[in-house]
Amino acid sequence: MIVYGRNAVREALRGRRRVSRVWAARNAAREPWLEAPRIASAEELTELCGSPDHQGVCAEAGEYPYAEFATLLQSDDALVVALDEVQDPQNLGAVCRVAECAGVAGVVIPERRSAEVTPAVCKASAGAVEHLPIARVRNLADYLGSAKEAGAWVYGASAEDAVPYDQPDYRGRVVVVFGSEGRGLRPRVREACDQLIALPMRGRLESLNVSAAASAVVYGILQFRDRLVDTAP
Repeated sequence: MIVYGRNAVREALRGRRRVSRVWAARNAAREPWLEAPRIASAEELTELCGSPDHQGVCAEAGEYPYAEFATLLQSDDALVVALDEVQDPQNLGAVCRVAECAGVAGVVIPERRSAEVTPAVCKASAGAVEHLPIARVRNLADYLGSAKEAGAWVYGASAEDAVPYDQPDYRGRVVVVFGSEGRGLRPRVREACDQLIALPMRGRLESLNVSAAASAVVYGILQFRDRLVDTAP
C-alpha cells in the first residue's frame, strides 16, 4: 500500500506496519521526522500514489493489520464505534480520527458494502488508522449480538424512535452504531440495538454527516462518564 500525505506517512512510520520505502519532494525531505527519503518530483509522487494530494511525501507500507473484533471489548469500560455500511473513504477516515483522539477501544466495519482502510482513508484519518484498532466482521448485526453476549450495551444513532443521546447511562462496555450516508441504520442492525439515541437537531437540516455525529456522540459519552465519576459517592 502506498500511503501519502504528511500526517499519514509520519504516523505510518510510528505505527504497527513495516514501511519499506519513503519518497519525498525536496522541500518535504527537510522534515526532521523523515530519514533519508528518496527524492522525487511532484509528478513522480502523483504517479506513485495515484493522487495529487500527497503533500510532497508518500511511503510504501505493508498490508493494513486489521484487529480481531473480540479483543475490542476486553476492558470493562470499552467504548467501540461500529459503522453500518459507511462507504465514503473520507467519512471512514474522519470517524477513525475522532475515535483515536477520543481513546475509543476500536472501530468495527462490515467486510462488504463498506469502505475499508485504503490510502485515501489513511490520509483522511491523519494517520489515526495506524494506531486505532479496526476490525472487519462478516455481519454487523451478528457482531452486535456477540457484543451483547460479552456484556456490552448497544446504542444505535437514529433520528427516528430514539431517546435524546444524553439520557442513557453509558457506564460499562458500550458499542455505538452509526448508519450509512443517506440510509442510516439497516432494519436488522436497528433491531440488534438495545436502544436508539438521537442528537438534538434544532436547525432546518434533518441529519449530520456521520463523522460529525460520531464526534458529538463519542465526546458526549466521555463527558457523561466523567460526570458520573465526579458525582459518585
